[in-house]
Amino acid sequence: MNSSVFSSRFLAWSVWVMVSIFYSYQYILRVMPNIMLDDIMQQFNIGAATFGQFSGIYYIGYTALHLPIGIMLDRFGPKKVMPLCILLTVVGLMPLLMSDYWVYPIMGRFLIGVGSSAAILGVFKIIRMTFNESLFPRMLTFSVMIGLIGAIYGGGPVSYMKEAIGYHSVVEIMAAAGVLLAIVTYFIIPEIRFEKDSTVFSDLKEVFGNKKVVLSCIFAGLMVGPLEGFADVWGTAFLKQVYGIEGSVAASLPSMIFIGMCFGAPVLSFIADKMGSYVGTIVGAGLVMAASFIAFMNFELSNVAISVVFVMIGVCCSYQILAIYKASTYVREGVAGLTTAVANMIIMVFGYFFHTVMGQIINAMGGANSPTAIEYGISVIPVALIVASIGFTSILVADRKGIMVNA
Repeated sequence: MNSSVFSSRFLAWSVWVMVSIFYSYQYILRVMPNIMLDDIMQQFNIGAATFGQFSGIYYIGYTALHLPIGIMLDRFGPKKVMPLCILLTVVGLMPLLMSDYWVYPIMGRFLIGVGSSAAILGVFKIIRMTFNESLFPRMLTFSVMIGLIGAIYGGGPVSYMKEAIGYHSVVEIMAAAGVLLAIVTYFIIPEIRFEKDSTVFSDLKEVFGNKKVVLSCIFAGLMVGPLEGFADVWGTAFLKQVYGIEGSVAASLPSMIFIGMCFGAPVLSFIADKMGSYVGTIVGAGLVMAASFIAFMNFELSNVAISVVFVMIGVCCSYQILAIYKASTYVREGVAGLTTAVANMIIMVFGYFFHTVMGQIINAMGGANSPTAIEYGISVIPVALIVASIGFTSILVADRKGIMVNA
């Protein structure tokens, strides 16, 4: 326990719980539009394409503010930054209650994305401040697990409340919960003064000039295809077109990847601790995912076998936690928060890469209704996983031989 920052074990755990709850809270806000789709479209008289823009603008705000928030957490501390970002998500909800003009909900959704970007970055910062360095991956896995539980299971209660009391009342409850969370977070996090003897530019130069950080982020980004490219978009189409699975079943099977990731985070952390090698564990996860994709793309598996494979892929998707943590260990503590922001941002950018490349290949090979085209598009994922595994292996070898040094 970092006793120099927190005066008691109870306070340290309380702060960690609060930031983990915020991480779960922002996940619920992320999936809320899908639950309230019909209500929002009816209130603002919009179509499906416009609603898609409303959902997507969240990710623009989330990604765009990653670096600035990472810098602010390093320079001003979580006591000032976290409550403000929580309140930004609350402000982002207000247009759904107080406006009839569609531009304002779009702006609000952007603000929700901006505020939400502080959730995972705040978790990184608080855990590093609160616990010993050796406990960082384990505590991070528990925080991510709490957040993913909010994403997977939070939709049920929200949907029930929407049917029982109406969608406006649910938004009001979520806004009130956000205000309460911001107040408690502000008063529970101690004031910490951060002495910075470097400029923002020099910090950015230090992070982006570090070979291990940059290469780790790139290789980690190449491994995000199973989650961002397959589970998010093309998984259902693959199962319908290639396997001939009925629509509702095909739509539900990819969710097994998220369930695997939720409960698999502690598994990979445990394996990494036992192996004594985070990079080695990441390499293993990449190879397992590559083999899994090759197996269900080339052999006709049963629905049960597909579910098992998808859960296993989901467990391995937790490599992101290990990769982000490992990248942060290649720099001094003063820019660790900035490094985690950079790592998370680069991984998310690779999500766009997979969406774009896979879509272009599928269109070029005959379109989304062609099983062959879908297979060619999906084949990008195992290829990228193998390349990333080779890349992380080179980092592992260099670490052990002491060849690669920080720039």
